[in-house]
Amino acid sequence: MSFQDSLKELKDIDFADLDMQQIGVWPASVKTVLLMLVFIVVLLAGYLFKVKELRHQYQIASNKETSLLQQYETKAFQAANLQAYRQQMLELDETFGALLKQLPKDTEVPGLLEDITEVAYASGLSMKAISLQPEKVSEFYVELPIKIDVIGDYHDFGSFVSGVAALSRIVTLHDYSIEAGNGSLLNMVIEAKTYRYKEEAH
Repeated sequence: MSFQDSLKELKDIDFADLDMQQIGVWPASVKTVLLMLVFIVVLLAGYLFKVKELRHQYQIASNKETSLLQQYETKAFQAANLQAYRQQMLELDETFGALLKQLPKDTEVPGLLEDITEVAYASGLSMKAISLQPEKVSEFYVELPIKIDVIGDYHDFGSFVSGVAALSRIVTLHDYSIEAGNGSLLNMVIEAKTYRYKEEAH
């Protein structure tokens, strides 16, 4: 039977007369169409329940492969630059050691006070008072505040700040206040801070 004959036979069939219990006596063209439909349904079901699951697993594996490749590239780069990293660590240790040497030890604090006093006099300031304040302990260092009370003019104050910044030890200046003094002179109170390395934190 040709394809055109099968189509003609399908057109002439009244599907309402077909009985599911007598499927064995249905026309051959109807059986063929029914088999094709069943085959298509089976293929779709196989895709939905198996192929789709496999594609999902493949996507997970593909994402994992991408992640592993990125980790490999990162570790390969680190391994290739390991010697450079070690050299940087040595340089950082040397720099850290040099910075620690700039922090005064307990026995050097009086000398630092003398240095600040000399800078004040060299800047043309009159020193009213200089005194250590209570220490403030942090995780890696101890902060040593120093209260400074001087008399002079703006030019002298600027020279004093520059002189303190040029000291060989690390000293920072904070929280200043300037008020009118005697005559044309001004009174400046400023807090200097120096730092001591906390040995037990090393």
